[in-house]
Parts: sequence; C-alpha cells; structure tokens
Amino acid sequence: MYYKGYYHLFYQYNPNGSVWGNIVWAHSVSRDLVNWKRLDAAIYPSQHFDKYGCWSGSATVLPGGKPIILYTGITDEHNTQVQNYAIPANLSDPLLTEWVKPKNNPLIVADKWINKTAFRDPTTAWLGRDGLWRITISGVAMQTGIAHLYKSRDFLHWVKAKHPLHAVAGTGNWECPEFFPVAQSGNNGLDTSVMGPKIKHVLKISLDDTRYEYYTIGTYYTIPDRYVPDKGMIDNRNGLRYDYGNFYASKSFFDPSTHRRIVWAWANESDSVNDDVNKGWSGIQLIPRTISLDPNGKQLLLWPIKEIETLRANKVELNDKKLAKGEMVEIKGITVAQADVEVTFSFDSLDEAEPFDPSWDGYNAQKLCGQKGSTVQGGLGPFGILALASKNLEEYTPIFFRIFKAQDKHIVLMCSDATRSSLNNEDGAYKPSFAGFVNVDLTQKKLSLRSLIDHSVVESFGVQGKTCITSRVYPALAIGDEAHLFAFNNGTQSITIDNLKAWTMNKPEHMNQ
Repeated sequence: MYYKGYYHLFYQYNPNGSVWGNIVWAHSVSRDLVNWKRLDAAIYPSQHFDKYGCWSGSATVLPGGKPIILYTGITDEHNTQVQNYAIPANLSDPLLTEWVKPKNNPLIVADKWINKTAFRDPTTAWLGRDGLWRITISGVAMQTGIAHLYKSRDFLHWVKAKHPLHAVAGTGNWECPEFFPVAQSGNNGLDTSVMGPKIKHVLKISLDDTRYEYYTIGTYYTIPDRYVPDKGMIDNRNGLRYDYGNFYASKSFFDPSTHRRIVWAWANESDSVNDDVNKGWSGIQLIPRTISLDPNGKQLLLWPIKEIETLRANKVELNDKKLAKGEMVEIKGITVAQADVEVTFSFDSLDEAEPFDPSWDGYNAQKLCGQKGSTVQGGLGPFGILALASKNLEEYTPIFFRIFKAQDKHIVLMCSDATRSSLNNEDGAYKPSFAGFVNVDLTQKKLSLRSLIDHSVVESFGVQGKTCITSRVYPALAIGDEAHLFAFNNGTQSITIDNLKAWTMNKPEHMNQ
C-alpha cells in the first residue's frame, strides 16, 4: 500500500530459516518501488488467534487515510484458520513500524458450512454504494473453489453473505483471491471501491492444485453481489494467467500517487531444497508490474513499472539486422547477467508458418513448447533471444516465438525454456518449458519482446505485456561476466531485428530515509 509518501510491502517470511514455517509478516518500505529499506516484522504470532502462524491477507486504507490489515491467523495444530485485524500504533509514523492486534480478534470465524482448514487470504475491502464494506475470503468445498463474501458497516462486525461472490466446480482449493475494477479505456488503475459505467471487474485466484494463477474479466452485479465472467472467458485451469511461469500468490494495490494498479508476485526457487538451505534464503518478489485492460477488452496487460528504468546503464542498440535460418548474433557491451532487453522482430510474410496440428491441446502451451523447443527447426520461428548463455552454449535460457497456421487464424506461441539453463542436474531441480499463447494481431508482421534478466530470474513480456513468463534458472557456467546474450532464428524463413535495445541494470541501493 501507499501511505504518507512511502510504499509498504508486507510479505510472508520465515525469520528462522530458508524453508517454509514460522510465518510472520515481514515489512519493507520504499519511496520509489525500487530502493527498499527492511524494517522489523509488522505482525508475528503472539496471541491465541494467531499462535500457529500469521498467514496472508491484505491492507485497506479506510476513509481519513487510516490503514488496516486483515490477515489469516492459525489458531491450533489442526490448522484452524480465522481472520484477524491489525492497526498502526501511531498513524503519524509514515513508516508504520509498529502494529497492534486488538483484543476483539478474531473478526471472522468459519461457520459450520465452511472448511476451517481452507479459509484464508482476505482481500482488500471495497465500499459499496449501500455503505457496506465487502471482502472475499478463499475456500473450497468438494473440489469447488469458492470466493466467500463478507459484509460489514464498521469494518469490525462481519456477516457472511447468503451466497459466494463466485465459485467454480472442479477447480480445487483457491488461495490469494483478488477482486478489483479496471477501466475500459486508458491505462489508469482504479481504487478497489470504484464502480460505474465503462468499468469491468477482475477476479484472480491462485490455484493450490496447479500452483498457477488464473483470472477472468467480467461484470460485478452489485445488487445480488455476484460476479459473472464475460461470455467466452474460460473459468478454470485452462483460463488466462497474469504470468505463465514461476509466479504465484500475487497481490495488487491501487497507488493513489500515480493512479496505477500495481501487482506483486512471489517466485519460489526451482533448485533443490539443499541449495536453498546452503544459500540461506528462498523465494523472491518479482519486479512490480502495472495492470491495465487490453483495448480488446479480452485480457489484461502487465508491464514492469516505469521506475525500474532508473537502473538502466550502458545502453547498446542493434537495428535492421536480418537473421537467416540458423543465424545468431551476440549482443555485447552490457553486463548480460543483470540486463533489460527490448527487441522488435519483423517478418516479410506468414507463408512459412507451420500447420497447427488439430490433435494438439490448444490450451496447453507448455506441453507444445516442450515438443517444439528452440532447437527444433520450424517455418516462422523459433526466433528470439538466448539469455544467460555460456560461451559455447552448454547452457542457455531461450525466450522465443513460434508462429503456427490454424484453419482460420494464426497462433503465436511464446516460450521461456529452462530445460538447458544449467548443467547442474541435482535431484530436486525443476527446469520446465514454460509457455503461453499470445493473442496478437499479426497484420503488421511484428512481434515485440522485453526480458528483465537478473542472475537467477528471467521475466519476459511478449507484445507489451499480453503474455508474460517468469523462469527461475541457475546456470553453472553462465555466471557474472561469463554470461552471454544472443538473438537467434531457427526457422526456415528469415526474420529481421527491427530494433534491439539492451541495458546493464544497476543494483538498487539501500533506501536513504
């Protein structure tokens, strides 16, 4: 949240080790979302209503600029979950260094119809026209994922609504739900309580079964308090995602200082638990991203916040470079282990696009990427970049496009393939071929790609954020100055790098108060 000139990030953290457990709410602050100062934990187990853990939740800024946190407390060894609140000890302190858990906790306890061990992660609240605050809390019943709905007039006494905000059979346990409005025109974000014409709503859930996140865009009917996805939205694990890679438990907030909605997400490690223990830490927050509605109204666009560009240095550029089949060009002059790369590819025609086999699963881009990797010659593609590559390509992480021709349209596949990212094959290492399809108009015969590369993480954004993929990779050779960056084409049809810009990314500094 944003409060008195500071951004506040609260995150699940184990202060006693690099594996899950002993969960507290860690707290960091920043003036610019780039340079951060770590503070003492804001909330930690201390009362009967959170003795066994302080799990996820959300912050809401009440009228008058008063922040309040709702969070899930674990009350016993049976994993019983309740919803608690905490308030600042001193509202005049812009850093909000001390939080108080009032004695009237818990605020919300599961009734007999609710699974008490899957009742968590309260959302940021929104204020209805009837003067009632509303939140959703995730849950499950007989494999039906549920967004429970609760209402309150004073933010202290909450009543469960007669029906959920939304529920979907066969999706399993929901976690970290998000419900917020998006404008149908322009890029500005909206406060969670905004309603009215030319506004759609987004419901995002994190699926415990798959460890991926999914969202739909739809209409919030305020009188019956129901959310209905738009016609054509896929409301299950084949649906749209913020990110098709290592990206989970995301939370967004409205930034009133810049009128943006900004989303954070957690990326866990993909190496072994032993590696995590040895290095003494596990899990990162990804680069904050803005969220806006695509002008087509059918999906969201996610893009790195503008402030991250303040870290750019040592720019190199490449223009009008043609790559024939099998050609590759190295991008030199920057530190590619920590870089920001933007590139636009173009092609003369779509004639060489290979047929999309009707037997392929049109929803499973990851499986298709595993079959059609960066070294499998195609027609139009694969083309893209090789990040964190060793000099002789023993290791590399390709981020690339491949274009197929279906019966009545072209299908664009985007991949971030970690299968060859490291020579380290220790048991427990996870090196998947992450992928997503890109809903893009190819009339201009161009595709753009941006990748933020940071040692063990590659965050990629296809076509201005239509499809995003995050990979965690751990090269053994391509480390520091030994890492290389290439652009490549392994399709029979030539492609052109219209423009490639790349920057070394400086390390953020510890925030000066």
